[in-house]
Amino acid sequence: MARHPRLVEPLMQLFGEPVYVHQFKLNAKAAFEGDVWQWHQDYGTWARDDAMPEPRAMNIAIFLDDVLPINGALMIIPKSQKQGVLAAGHDKTTTSYPLWTLDKDTVTRLAREAAGPDGVGIVAPTGKAGSVLMFHGNLVHASPPNITPYPRKIVYLTLCAVSNHITKFTRAEWIAHRDFTPIEMVDDDALLEYARAHRMAAE
Repeated sequence: MARHPRLVEPLMQLFGEPVYVHQFKLNAKAAFEGDVWQWHQDYGTWARDDAMPEPRAMNIAIFLDDVLPINGALMIIPKSQKQGVLAAGHDKTTTSYPLWTLDKDTVTRLAREAAGPDGVGIVAPTGKAGSVLMFHGNLVHASPPNITPYPRKIVYLTLCAVSNHITKFTRAEWIAHRDFTPIEMVDDDALLEYARAHRMAAE
C-alpha cells in the first residue's frame, strides 16, 4: 500500500521529486476504548523533534473501518495549514508518544477564523472503509475518544520529499524512519493481484 501509485504519484507531483516514507502507523480507536489525540500540527513535531527542514511532507489517511461522526473521527480546522508552524507545548502524558500540542486560545482563534455560515470552524471528514484523505503537515487536527461500539482504524502514511529528509535522530526509528530511499511504485493493480493470489491459496 505504501508503494501504490494512486497514493504516491499525487505527492510526487506536488513536491516535484521522489518521496520516501517518513512514518507509517496504524491509529486504532477500539470500540469503547479509543483514546484522545490533542490539537496539534504534525509538522510541528517533525520540525522540533526530527529537524525536518520544511513542511514538504503530507499525511495520507486510509480508512480501514467506516469513519462516522461519532466514533472518534479526525477533526480538522480548514485553512489552518496557512498559519505556518504555531507555538506549541510538549505534551508527554496524554497521547501514545510525546506530541507538540496547541493551547485552547489558539484552537479557539483558528476555529473562529475558519468558521463558515453556520458559525462552525471545525469539520470531521467521514467515509466508508477504503476512503482516503490527504492533508498538509501544518493542518491543525485532533480526534476525540471513541466511546461507541463501532471501532475506527485508520492507517496513516506520511510521505516526505527526499531532499527534505529529517536531520535529527532523537526519536526511535520506528517512529521517524531513517531510510530515505525513494519509493519504487508497484503496478496499479498490485493490491488486487495480492488479494487474488492469497484467496486462491486459502482455497
